[in-house]
Amino acid sequence: MKNYVDLIDQTIEFPTREFNINENNELLFNNVPLMEIIKQYGTPLKVSYLPKISEHIENAKVLFRNAIKKYNYKGNYTYCYCTKSSHFSFILEEVLKQHVHLETSSAFDIPIIRDMYNQGKITKSTYILCNGYKQPLYTQYISELINDGFNCIPILDNLKEIDFYEKSVTAEKANLAIRIATDEEPDFAFYTSRLGVRYSDVISLYEEKIKPNPKFKLKMLHFFINTGIKDSAYYWSELSRFIYKYCELKKVCPELDSIDLGGGLPIQTSLQFNYDYQAMVDEIVESISWICNKNNVPVPNIFTEFGSYTVGESGAVLYEIIDQKLQNDKELWYMIDGSFITQLPDSWGMNQKYIMLPVNNWSSPYQKVNLGGLTCDSMDFYNTEAHSSDLYLPIFEEDQERQYVGFFHTGAYQESLGGYGGIQHCLIPAPKHVIVDRLEDGTITTRLFQEEQASGSMLHILGYNNPAVNNVVVGAADEVSKGNTKKLASV
Repeated sequence: MKNYVDLIDQTIEFPTREFNINENNELLFNNVPLMEIIKQYGTPLKVSYLPKISEHIENAKVLFRNAIKKYNYKGNYTYCYCTKSSHFSFILEEVLKQHVHLETSSAFDIPIIRDMYNQGKITKSTYILCNGYKQPLYTQYISELINDGFNCIPILDNLKEIDFYEKSVTAEKANLAIRIATDEEPDFAFYTSRLGVRYSDVISLYEEKIKPNPKFKLKMLHFFINTGIKDSAYYWSELSRFIYKYCELKKVCPELDSIDLGGGLPIQTSLQFNYDYQAMVDEIVESISWICNKNNVPVPNIFTEFGSYTVGESGAVLYEIIDQKLQNDKELWYMIDGSFITQLPDSWGMNQKYIMLPVNNWSSPYQKVNLGGLTCDSMDFYNTEAHSSDLYLPIFEEDQERQYVGFFHTGAYQESLGGYGGIQHCLIPAPKHVIVDRLEDGTITTRLFQEEQASGSMLHILGYNNPAVNNVVVGAADEVSKGNTKKLASV
């Protein structure tokens, strides 16, 4: 029987820029030896590889810089990070090292903005684009940012939102944006997005509520597609419709000079991923330029708010196979020491596929398996790959060796959707979380961001106020050394 490495070689082009194996037939992720990290910290384990974030931000800037030069585009490009993809402090700090801007979705984003400002991570000139349907606390916080001199642009989601800013904004000038309600994909449950202002209401909103008020300036239109930037007839049709509306509005609103393209570039969820980023960005810039020129309108400055593209490929989740069960003549289960439902909720709720690879034993023969999680839910499983209808992993002997498996490019949304640090299905705890970075000389460093969630924290949330139990939790949390950085050998 062939070994697992032979299967990979005949199925996909391997090694890749991100994935390789070392002399011990153990997996390297961005040249990070994962077995060394597992030996240090154990499993289940969430890993965040910070250099990937900066790499993606710089890549996007280069893509748009190339397209702007190619088509002699007269507008500027601004990169914003969509905070809802991951709110962790270490993510925001890494993002802001690249001098980019931020997009928010909730009132509770604004204290994070304040904290980043107090730390000197952003300035008042940093763009803060405020999206989403806004309740009173959110509009209050936005108004306070504007009044304090921050470069904050609320993106109007409905016809009534501006009424609050008329009452609460005391600054001499406030820049505004409008989100346009795009049509959903043909197979979606609804025809038009519930978010944003209808196309037919955009100009009347400007002329009746924005133009008459001397402190308001409409500077931006916002475009959002749930599916992200894809080379599909649906995407190009909606983008063209949006740009035509921009041109129409620009003719009556001279101060309008920017568009915000929401729904970001895709991330790699398969080792057979084939997406031409530069061609897509070229097509976007060329389409905007062509439509604006056709309508004798200056091209807009382009903003993007990339979330998954920024952080998705920085994340990984590592598990140990703790048991194997043959449930009938052909269904073999490998049981992991975690849960897909609680720790990779997209794989459960949306049937999202990630890159899945064994961490070790690549020289062993392989077999078809199903992966099962620890909860009692029958849906807690993972049984196919994006590039294959079956799932294969190395054969191993439980009493002789351990088998580890990794899921990669999981850095966006999983903690927030799974309710990080809260109450999980079957009380499965949030796993240990390690941050991986790289020094200028190539040395890999790791530090523990958070220990595995303790039972006492769950009991406290559930109202079980046993002091003895809760004291254990506090003591355990105090042992977490968030600043204790460990070094791995340069790879």
